[in-house]
Amino acid sequence: MRIADVMITPPVTVLPRATARQAARRMETEAVGCVLVVGDDTLHGVVTDRDLAVRVLSTGTDPETPVSEFMSAPAVTVDATDDLEAAYRVFRRAGVRRLPVLDGRQRPVGLLAVDDLFLDVLQRLSDLLGPVSWSALREGGTGPGSAGVPG
Repeated sequence: MRIADVMITPPVTVLPRATARQAARRMETEAVGCVLVVGDDTLHGVVTDRDLAVRVLSTGTDPETPVSEFMSAPAVTVDATDDLEAAYRVFRRAGVRRLPVLDGRQRPVGLLAVDDLFLDVLQRLSDLLGPVSWSALREGGTGPGSAGVPG
């Protein structure tokens, strides 16, 4: 499966000159935990809700400060055509919770969160569990608690 199959699209973005307050409002309006900082179709960085709390609020930084002054940059990214296994490797190596997804021209086209991979894993387990459970029911249980076997 490719990253493009599970990424969130379109990504929520702000311009580099957007303020911390504007970024926070955008996150609230869109119900997301981060925004991509994009200018001229180029990814400049990422601002997360944690960045706002730790780099702005806790330090007493003016909420009118442009995001370009406190965003995480350069951002760790993946390509939309990469396999999900590549995303798993990048998440493990980088220790981040969200990855901007770029197209072949290095333009941001989506966002992949660790939560998206959790959903993928759960779907795969569900897809596997269904037939296995059905097979066990048809064959009759043979473990503890099954008919004829003391529990």
